[in-house]
Amino acid sequence: MKILNLLVGSLILLSQVNAQTRSKTMNFDKNWRFHAGGMLGAAAPTLDDEKWRQLDLPHDWSIEDRPGTTSPFDPNAISQVNEGFTTQGTAWYRKKFNMPAAAKGERVIIQFDGVYMNSDVFLNGKPLGNHPYGYTSFYYDLTDNLNFGGENVLAVEVKNEGANSRWYSGSGIYRHVWLKTIPAVHLAQWGTFISTPKISGNSATIQVKNKLINESKSSASIRVVTHFLKAEGAEVGKTESNITLEAGDQKEISGTTGLKAAELWTLEKPHLYRAITEVYQDGKLIQQEENTFGIRSISFDVERGFELNGKALKLKGGCIHNDNGPLGAVAYDRAEERKVELLKASGFNAIRCSHNPPSPAFLDACDRLGMLVIDESFDMWNIGKNPYDYHLYFKDWWQKDIESMVTRDRNHPSIILWSIGNEIPERGTAAGVETAKSLKDYVKSLDPTRSVTAAVNDLKPDKDPFFNVLDVGGYNYGSGGDHLVADIFAKDHERVPGRIMVGTESYAFEAFDSWMAVIDHPYLVGDFVWTAFDYIGEASIGWLGYWQKADFYPWNLAFCGDLDICGWKRPQSYYRDALWKKDQLSVFVTPPKPSFPQTNQTESWSKWNWHDVVPEWNWEGNENKPMEVSVYSSCESVELFLNGKSLGPKQKTDRSTKFIAKWTVPYAAGELKAVGYSGNKKINTAVLQSAGNPTQIKLSPDRKLKAGENDLSYITVELTDAKGVRNPTAANQVKFEISGDAKIVGVGNSNPVSLESFQLPQRKAWKGRCLVVVKGGAGSGPVTLKATVAGLPAASVSL
Repeated sequence: MKILNLLVGSLILLSQVNAQTRSKTMNFDKNWRFHAGGMLGAAAPTLDDEKWRQLDLPHDWSIEDRPGTTSPFDPNAISQVNEGFTTQGTAWYRKKFNMPAAAKGERVIIQFDGVYMNSDVFLNGKPLGNHPYGYTSFYYDLTDNLNFGGENVLAVEVKNEGANSRWYSGSGIYRHVWLKTIPAVHLAQWGTFISTPKISGNSATIQVKNKLINESKSSASIRVVTHFLKAEGAEVGKTESNITLEAGDQKEISGTTGLKAAELWTLEKPHLYRAITEVYQDGKLIQQEENTFGIRSISFDVERGFELNGKALKLKGGCIHNDNGPLGAVAYDRAEERKVELLKASGFNAIRCSHNPPSPAFLDACDRLGMLVIDESFDMWNIGKNPYDYHLYFKDWWQKDIESMVTRDRNHPSIILWSIGNEIPERGTAAGVETAKSLKDYVKSLDPTRSVTAAVNDLKPDKDPFFNVLDVGGYNYGSGGDHLVADIFAKDHERVPGRIMVGTESYAFEAFDSWMAVIDHPYLVGDFVWTAFDYIGEASIGWLGYWQKADFYPWNLAFCGDLDICGWKRPQSYYRDALWKKDQLSVFVTPPKPSFPQTNQTESWSKWNWHDVVPEWNWEGNENKPMEVSVYSSCESVELFLNGKSLGPKQKTDRSTKFIAKWTVPYAAGELKAVGYSGNKKINTAVLQSAGNPTQIKLSPDRKLKAGENDLSYITVELTDAKGVRNPTAANQVKFEISGDAKIVGVGNSNPVSLESFQLPQRKAWKGRCLVVVKGGAGSGPVTLKATVAGLPAASVSL
């Protein structure tokens, strides 16, 4: 089998090398070996790794159960609260492959989209380099150490050691790996930059810059042609240049073309184009590379705010971390796409990638789906927030990591701002201002088409020199809090009238004040809530708050997202619906007892929580006792009914009521229904129904699996009564079986204190439901998921 795998890999590589009119890039995720822990001689090609675990990338070992347990969590973990009591450490990856002799004379590049963190890469025992930062993509030229026509061994040591992150980072090669063959005269890595400097009506000017490098030993006469195509393939223009490159030289060439009847990239219709760049030497096509781009204009102005294609747009934003909930940090393409789909469905039109560059797959999804992005670089510079974080490497690495972020991502139309940092400790010092200038200037040298921001906290006038460096001032928690004025945006605008502002972080608890400030002030272009999607780590900031302690265990989720880690809407998301959308309506109840044990030690400024409310009407034992009911509504008025009986006159819901109506309702099982009105016309209803004991399992996949091994299906599992109503008190264990060419890659239930495995084929329901994630295999054919619960009929669904 080993010989067969190497032979197949060799044939695939050979087909790539011989393909003169297609990309010479292949996915390199398959058939790696993994060893958790250190090992002397692990980089040596002669090492016997047959007993190492075989796996495919992307991979995150921190989400896996600790050896000998059924849980990834440990109260003694070095990460403690920051990474949700998960464990990190050191591990090795190895991959054997044959490089065909036909590739000799070409350059061979290995590209890692993301490795957390501090990786050392070796080829055939020889070190290629170290890459400390866990979030930027990087690459190495393998050519000089390759065994052409024979076996090669690629080894990667990953060292995620010590307290180095304020949130769950994951550990390992958690994004894709690619192997690329390129000619000796070639386009530079991420060396094509496409922009649309002029758009007038439906006409646009497209500019392309191509950077070329001659790594051959002689001068080369080169012709470079870039074709611009619609998504379906029709060519709409091209540029062409001829240059001579001396041996060892590199040059950037630029070309422009006009386009009539341009289809603009918008949030509603995110039209995309393809740019295919061809490099010819002596009339022969030697390289072809494709980039996707969109035609759109963006601008920031203190009076007009943010404009997309000349139209004012307020940023309905949310911050996210990089993990994918039950999958950990593993960046499957579909997981990244689903994240964007769910956020867009919940009303968001902008995402801040906090506090690091995201995966390429995530940005691709934002381009396709129409989602704006703030692409952020760092959480710290020279002064650390943890003993072993990036501050140890910043001085030597910031320029390389900025270059990786900007050159890799600058063709994405979704990106509207570059952020050079978040809550940088030295932001109030002269040294911090100088560093900010250096970072901004370097970003602008790589991409002069976009503005630069940074997220600033502790918002006082001493931060003015830092703000003055930025094109757009990022305000963290500027809408309220007892340590700030009631509306710092208006105060600062009066003080510094030329400053453009964006709320880069805000509390969900203060969503009303934050969004009203955006509506009222044109110079405040948007608001980004912390957070849009819940995450592992920074455990319990949404319940116990700050300051965090070791006895927060077993809390492991932040519990502050609009969406929970399974992607289900939490109450604050429904409230945001009422702020952002017309005719919205939802009903929530304050439990008679707190949902979790409380504390009286939370700092007054720690407001990442939401009100303790739930969408439940199952309160057995509380008959006739008063229950507080909250209705979030953007209808003109709301009326509440219990078992068909009105509970009083309609209540107005508008800005004056903060879009909330409240009732005190004596509990009685049955139906609690809110009706929303426009005038006297009913326009929406929201119902909470008491559920009986669970009698059945309901399986709801988000979609069928597509043929191909990177696709995922997310199946929501609900325990319902005979009428199909989910019982929110059900906590039964659900067990799963999969048949066909597929496997279970994650399970979850969003319980922030659950210590269960994310990977075993079972999960307890929480609030009457759980989630299972199934990954398809390489082939096609039937795939079936079966779920069983003791005492209930089994349920199956075809995927």
